[in-house]
Amino acid sequence: MHNFVPTLLGVALATALAPASVLGQAAPSAAGNRDQQSTTDLPAIDVRANDFRTIQKRKMQYQMPEVSATEITVTKKATVTHLDLQPVVVGNNLEQLLVRSPGVQVSQQPTPTQFNLSYRGLGNPQESEYVLVMQDGIPLESDWIGFPTLYAMPLIQSIADVQLIRGGASLLYGPEPAPVINLVSKRPKPGTPFGASTEQVVGNHGLYSTFNRVEGSKGAWTFSANAGYVRSDGTRPNAQSQMRQGDLYVEYRPDDKQYSWLDLHVIRADSGDAGRLSLPQWQANPKATPSPYNRDWVDRTQLVLGHQHEFGDWLLIGKLWFAYQDLASRGAGGALGAPPPATTTLVDEQFRTGGVDLRLRKKWGRGNAFTMGAVAFHGDDPFRQWTSPNLYVDRHDRTGTPRLIQARSSNYTSIFAENVFRLPHRIHIVPSVRLEHERVAVDETVRPPFLTRPLIHEADARTVPLFGIGIGNDFGTGNETYFNVSQGWRPLRFFDMASPFSNMVPGHAPDPSKSLSWEAGVHGSPAAGLFYDASVFWIDFKNRVETQRLNATDVILVNSGDTRSRGFEGQLSYDFFAPTALADRDQHLETFVSVSLLNARFVSSITPGQVGKTPAYAPRYVAKAGVTWRVDDQVKISLTAVSTAAQYFQDSNNPVGAGNTYVPAKIPAYTLADLSSEWQVNRNMTLLAGISNLANRQYYSRVWQTGLEPALGRSYYAGVKLKL
Repeated sequence: MHNFVPTLLGVALATALAPASVLGQAAPSAAGNRDQQSTTDLPAIDVRANDFRTIQKRKMQYQMPEVSATEITVTKKATVTHLDLQPVVVGNNLEQLLVRSPGVQVSQQPTPTQFNLSYRGLGNPQESEYVLVMQDGIPLESDWIGFPTLYAMPLIQSIADVQLIRGGASLLYGPEPAPVINLVSKRPKPGTPFGASTEQVVGNHGLYSTFNRVEGSKGAWTFSANAGYVRSDGTRPNAQSQMRQGDLYVEYRPDDKQYSWLDLHVIRADSGDAGRLSLPQWQANPKATPSPYNRDWVDRTQLVLGHQHEFGDWLLIGKLWFAYQDLASRGAGGALGAPPPATTTLVDEQFRTGGVDLRLRKKWGRGNAFTMGAVAFHGDDPFRQWTSPNLYVDRHDRTGTPRLIQARSSNYTSIFAENVFRLPHRIHIVPSVRLEHERVAVDETVRPPFLTRPLIHEADARTVPLFGIGIGNDFGTGNETYFNVSQGWRPLRFFDMASPFSNMVPGHAPDPSKSLSWEAGVHGSPAAGLFYDASVFWIDFKNRVETQRLNATDVILVNSGDTRSRGFEGQLSYDFFAPTALADRDQHLETFVSVSLLNARFVSSITPGQVGKTPAYAPRYVAKAGVTWRVDDQVKISLTAVSTAAQYFQDSNNPVGAGNTYVPAKIPAYTLADLSSEWQVNRNMTLLAGISNLANRQYYSRVWQTGLEPALGRSYYAGVKLKL
């Protein structure tokens, strides 16, 4: 069939182009002899056509669709990782989860109660405050606006895809300068037969992991449910942790034009907090534990109700969500060799949040699409602390002395619109606009006893318009050039208005931090098995909010200055078996490499001598690479590596402490290699095995002024997955 169509086109074209005289010679004469007809040989015409569907299928292994449901991603730098094309990731190893996401930096904390990500030197990775992390388009942050921190992550076994969206991300989803990391949940398709699976894994450091799933459909109904549990002893005393997860998804699809769904996610995690070490302490004993009494707890429950309806050229997607998150911690401080402290501080932060997201998409003309929508969000987040003489006080114990009580609230609304215009010569233009409004408020009734300031009663509101435009051009076979310039911003947080632990109340909040991002590049899949993406970027980040220390007790949060981040980001993937007959037998040998080269500097600052310095957590390069051998339904083996350059841990570029309390200014460069594998023995049994940090690199990537946190050394696991 593939040869027949070009041949038929060639014959038709040759007939159309042939001169009339030639056709006349070829035609029989009424008076002539039919057996003596003259013939003329025409020049061969080779007609070739690219199969658009084949090219799109190749690109979708690495990119999001240009119009993904109600979201326009064309001209934006958008990368997708399909997790079913690599071995299962055990123990929520974020380095492995994001190894195919170029430029994303993981600051490792080997406990499941905080997750620290950063990108292009735009901010400290602490709790991923400068990166918007979502699950199915719903923010995973504690409070999206007032406290945008990441304390809960779903188990990776429940995730299907990882979407990484850079330029224009704020115009798609809202606050945070860049990027958006959207985790797409695994969901069964309509008509899926009933099935169940269980995964059982054990490893060193006391690792035990189980993940169990059932799914199926009947008539118009489809469902899935999972339950998972992971525990570990850690590598230091008081570093043990455990995490539980439960998900439920129910879908009702009365016809092929609409469906409604319910999505419930529950996460429970707790871990010890072994404390931070100075460099001499870490070098002497990386397993030392200065805080044997501290502990953290995280509970998060989220319910999402959704509806999707397609009518003609219009598509409507609506989501209504409610979330409850409780962060509790017990912190007594402490130092190596010192006597136990007299008291501990019990902290409880609750976040009762909810929102609605409505989006419409209209397809019009020849390949054009218009999207518009609105978002509303509210958070009610009480913050309380108590002092107790019991160093092991239970998280629910309220018998201690109140130390801090605050009522906090946030409100956020947004309207937005985008359109992709398809022009001649395969040019497309995407203008975008978004209008954001936020209001945050703090009302305090109890302040820490060592302070003398008035109680905090502050509220502030911001209205921020955002604009962006993207231009692209398709050329050749499956290639596209793209250019995007867009605005982004960081929301005003509760702590930005007034620090609860300072005597100073500034009277007004800092101006919002804003970004202007430029990116130009080219990407595509010009041949079977090949994908590339290369771009240069420039980001101006203004009104950075930083802590300014006034004296030994008092600090304020102010707009400290502006930074500029510029560099190159490239990605290359190639499946060596794709052009061969092995691909027909579902065999793949894929290698990939990505590199992010960064030059970041302060260009203005209120701090003397700060201009020209490098912002914290802005390494000169982040390189990732790997190779995967995959035989569908038989075997998957991946060897991956991540290499990160040295980086400063604070904007001052200075060390802290001296002697036994010394912490150097720079986090040293490090390279990690991981090996993971799956072997499907038969349709019901799959064996799992892997090693993280193959070379047993002793390193750290998370540092505070109070010390560094040792990262995990070599760890390994083995297990089995059984399917019905």
